[in-house]
Amino acid sequence: MKPEIKKISQISPDQSVVCILGKNEIPDNLRLSKTEKEYALKRLTAKEEYVFINSYFKCTYLVKLKDETGDYRKKEELRKTAFNLRKLIKSNNHSELVITSSQAYKGAIEDFTEGLLLSFYSFDKYKTKKEEGGKKSYPARLLLYGDADKSDINWLDYLTDAVYFVRNLINEPVNHLNATALAAEILKIGKSAGFKVEVLNKGKIEALKMGGLLAVNKGSVDPPVFCILEWHPEKCLNSQPVVLVGKGVVYDTGGLNIKTGEYMAIMKGDMAGAAAVTGVLYTAAKSRIPLHIIGLIPATDNRPGGNAYTQGDIITMYNKLTVEVGNTDAEGRLILADAISYASKYKPEMIINIATLTGSAAATFGNQAIALMSNAGRKYVSLLEECGHEVHERVSELPFWEEYGEMIKSDIADVKNIGGREAGAITAGKFLENFTKFPLIHLDIAGTGLLKKDDFYRLKEGPGSGVRLLSVFLKRFAANYKKMK
Repeated sequence: MKPEIKKISQISPDQSVVCILGKNEIPDNLRLSKTEKEYALKRLTAKEEYVFINSYFKCTYLVKLKDETGDYRKKEELRKTAFNLRKLIKSNNHSELVITSSQAYKGAIEDFTEGLLLSFYSFDKYKTKKEEGGKKSYPARLLLYGDADKSDINWLDYLTDAVYFVRNLINEPVNHLNATALAAEILKIGKSAGFKVEVLNKGKIEALKMGGLLAVNKGSVDPPVFCILEWHPEKCLNSQPVVLVGKGVVYDTGGLNIKTGEYMAIMKGDMAGAAAVTGVLYTAAKSRIPLHIIGLIPATDNRPGGNAYTQGDIITMYNKLTVEVGNTDAEGRLILADAISYASKYKPEMIINIATLTGSAAATFGNQAIALMSNAGRKYVSLLEECGHEVHERVSELPFWEEYGEMIKSDIADVKNIGGREAGAITAGKFLENFTKFPLIHLDIAGTGLLKKDDFYRLKEGPGSGVRLLSVFLKRFAANYKKMK
């Protein structure tokens, strides 16, 4: 369970406190003794990242803002410091912890709290030996004192709730979370948050002739699903919806082009894009973003069993285009293509798809950036870039030139599902571009969505890449809707 967060109006003398300092000055309301202040100031002058003072009846953590250039760097360094403090804070077994600031920038309290909350996450659902007494060692409550607005606190609460939910989905193994079970979790969170969910079963998918989704599913004993999520508030700004599409491959063996070595080890997380879309809908609904937003999630596993699809197969997609299968491990783009072409029925203002799609994107950017390709207006890309810096889920744009489309032309069908080794992330995006005439933004989170080790508060246990980026993007898009039109 995530710690509760709430705003308070005063700090009690016996409460443990994290204080973020803009200058080497310790406020009187922390009630430190002269000796404690002298010790703290000496350590702060030595440029320690933080100073810990144990007064026996309470703990005080003093965090000095780093001298970083640019607001984005300051915010991210504060989140990282929260991660670095998490073990010490957990070891002190606070029932509650106050977070405040002195002469720091506005929003510092929320940024530190966000980093701490995301650092506290753990997935221990299947551990039979729990911590002593069954208690979590992090605080049950984080109490925010200072200039944090109630609306900002609510936003932070909803957003971190969404990340926890997404991480839980990513961490579930496929024997507990197949496509049908994923749909059940989406239905459940939709009901709790207030957005609509419709789940299309295999029969409906067959009736719609979604050839990509059905082909990938042929090697599985579990049926596919196609989930339609919708947040449509009474007073919304856009007449044409924003459609989000997430890859929902609940486990990817590679199919008949089976993965080798360690490449299959983290493939229960190949539905991170689907999880992210669900998390964004949750945040949008809970915070009541005044936009019409639709989420589309095609879901299946990709296995080599039964009547599995093969290299050389010709598939007829939902939009009637034919695809030559060049590799069965390029399955994500096949199920996304059906969903993207299905999105056209809504006449969307734009389509944003998010997926752990290509090793090429991971090889290009590592875990430092989300690969972005777009044929949409520069205003959308610029806003995504700005939001990426804000939450440190940065995007980096790859070219989307027409020449890359030549690399996936087929001699016997309309298009192939894979090009050569070169430009693999781009040709995957160009493949998807064939399936809509509406503005498309393609986000490949293969490098950021599945981590082999912690990247500070972006934990290897499912970082939840894209949730914060797209949530903030939609929030700002709504706030600036008239200007952007």
